[in-house]
Amino acid sequence: MTAVEGQQPGAADAAVVRPGAEEDVRSLFGQSTAVFASLAGPTHVVQSANEAFLAALGEHRAGTGMPLAELMPELAGQGFITLLDQVYRTGEPYTGRDVRVVLGTGAHAREAFFDFTYEPRRDASGAVVGIRVIGLETTQVKHAQRLMAEHRALVEQIARQAPLAEVLDGMARCIEQLAPEELLVSVLLADPDGRHLRHGAAPSLPDFYNQAIDGIATGEGVGSCGTAAHRREPVVVTDIATDPFWTDFRPLAERAGLGACWSTPILGRDGSLLGTFAVYHRTPRVPQDADLALARVFTGTAALAIERHHIEQAEAAADARARAAHDELARVVRAERELRAEAEQRAAAAAELTARVRAAAATLAATPHPEQCQLGGTGGCPAAAEIKIADSWGDSAWGCPIHVEEAILNVRSVFIASEELGGLAAYLNR
Repeated sequence: MTAVEGQQPGAADAAVVRPGAEEDVRSLFGQSTAVFASLAGPTHVVQSANEAFLAALGEHRAGTGMPLAELMPELAGQGFITLLDQVYRTGEPYTGRDVRVVLGTGAHAREAFFDFTYEPRRDASGAVVGIRVIGLETTQVKHAQRLMAEHRALVEQIARQAPLAEVLDGMARCIEQLAPEELLVSVLLADPDGRHLRHGAAPSLPDFYNQAIDGIATGEGVGSCGTAAHRREPVVVTDIATDPFWTDFRPLAERAGLGACWSTPILGRDGSLLGTFAVYHRTPRVPQDADLALARVFTGTAALAIERHHIEQAEAAADARARAAHDELARVVRAERELRAEAEQRAAAAAELTARVRAAAATLAATPHPEQCQLGGTGGCPAAAEIKIADSWGDSAWGCPIHVEEAILNVRSVFIASEELGGLAAYLNR
């Protein structure tokens, strides 16, 4: 970790700074271990070695009095025995920095990194009789540097507003790939009510397992994650097979091949529950300080990503409501304009019709007055014609009061045209 003079931390960096963050970083880097061995002769027989060197060999083959190539045959294929031969032959020391080496084979193989020096050992005459191997294992430092680089990339990804699912999946994969031993990462997201946990990311857990725990309730004794969410504090289950928190989920965990689960709640800046960050192991396992620091660092990153996602969701919902309100207002305005235009058209048509009716009534008023009712049908009506009626089409007739009333009741377009009997006013007001 190097500070560049004059360089200020970015907004994304400041967003994840919290109390204890520096201690977590130091825990991730851990304590490097020095190794020492004294080798003799051209076959590099291990005469003596410290505990760190023997631990690197592995308990199943640690010992002295044997050539190094026999104790650690995997070194030959990686060029280390050749380098020892060179130093023994030339008497010139050799130094390597941050050198990668695979220790062990098969299921016992592990990746390690060392800074080391091969120094020739000489007798009284100056002849090379052996080699001292002095080294410092930097595996934890190397892995922590990788993790912190990935962490920075994730924070930058969050700042670019990458989708939440993409950020969480990438975070889980990077931790799984860079951790020294096999582990499986799961992120669950809290429902808005904080009572249930939903699947967020778990790229290495089986689908049936993810589906089974999707929607689990938060509560005391509900596995590691449900309990951690309920307590708002980390819950470490070192052995799923015996822990009471896993009673209801033990068959599921056994089917998925899970032996331990350490869960940390993901909390917002206001203390609200955002979800859980869980690390699974295949076998029972007790977490070390570096494991807990790793969980805290990436739980903070997950919180940043989830809160950013919630903000984006709220902004999108507000924008959607604003657009909907704008669209509704536009629709109401259009409807009001259409109704106004239609009302104006109807008013104009009514005014025109009224004018035509008035003109027709004035014309028909001068028509000669017959003596008998003209509304009696084919049989005729002998009653006197007393009232003149007309319709909006200009047709008119004279009739008796009985037949005129019948016409007005049954033909809506008929009106009284006799001016002395109310004329058009009677029609308009009826």
